[in-house]
Amino acid sequence: MEKYLEIIQNSYSGYWNYLKNEILMQTNWVNYFYGLILISIAVWLLEIAFPWRKNQALFRKDFWLDTFYMFFNFFILNLIVFIALSNTAAEILNDILGTIGLSISSFQLFDVDDLPKWLGLLIFFLVSDFVQWNTHRLLHRVPLLWSFHKVHHSVKEMGFAAHLRYHWMEPVVYKSLLYIPIAIIGGFDAQDVAIVYFIAIVIGHLNHANLGWDYGVLKYIFNNPKMHIWHHAKELPKHVRFGVNYGLTLSIWDYLFKTNYVPHNGRDIELGFEGDENFPNDFINQELYPLNKK
Repeated sequence: MEKYLEIIQNSYSGYWNYLKNEILMQTNWVNYFYGLILISIAVWLLEIAFPWRKNQALFRKDFWLDTFYMFFNFFILNLIVFIALSNTAAEILNDILGTIGLSISSFQLFDVDDLPKWLGLLIFFLVSDFVQWNTHRLLHRVPLLWSFHKVHHSVKEMGFAAHLRYHWMEPVVYKSLLYIPIAIIGGFDAQDVAIVYFIAIVIGHLNHANLGWDYGVLKYIFNNPKMHIWHHAKELPKHVRFGVNYGLTLSIWDYLFKTNYVPHNGRDIELGFEGDENFPNDFINQELYPLNKK
């Protein structure tokens, strides 16, 4: 137990020092803090220049709430719980495997250092995106997980910052299910992972932005605003009642597994979920919703 407490303490102090360095720009080029700001400003400018819903206000409904979510989930949530939880869970898993003479590295399929960098990054990207696609499906199909995921679907007007409006339990679920597959193909350095992560942030922001783009033929590969808005549709046919278009970065999984659904131009469809008129409008009560709901 003392070892795990030390891991938690070191995780907090280490991440706090990292976050200070990010803000003070004392790190290398991989700076998530200012990277997120620059990406957000760039996509917001695209919304202003090419608005799909022209009657939507520049500061749309819940703009500031979503902006707060964006920074809270991207940085503060890591400081409060996620880094310590991830590091502790990884150590517990290794200790359990150690009782039978194994470690997580025992399951590693190959060493990415033996592959060309582009191929290693491509494998990392495809595996992580596919696992997250499946996890997203679970968030819609498992009632407990759906109660957390409702926070994200409470968005009533789409904009770039809606990308990062989610309950703090969501990354716990995502990362827990992603840990073992990524560990099996591990060996990536931080800068390589950052490239993939920044690409995911850009596409995620664009998916939620007030833009009427589908990227032409590339829509069958990359998720896009015209496709993703149907994921947020309040009303769907019964045969897709658990949701559609689960892709985060890639849309290819939806087309392969027949969960794609874009019946027509969805610019003006109503967003949300059944009963969302009773869903809390503020951050604290949205976070507490799964505990308070009857």
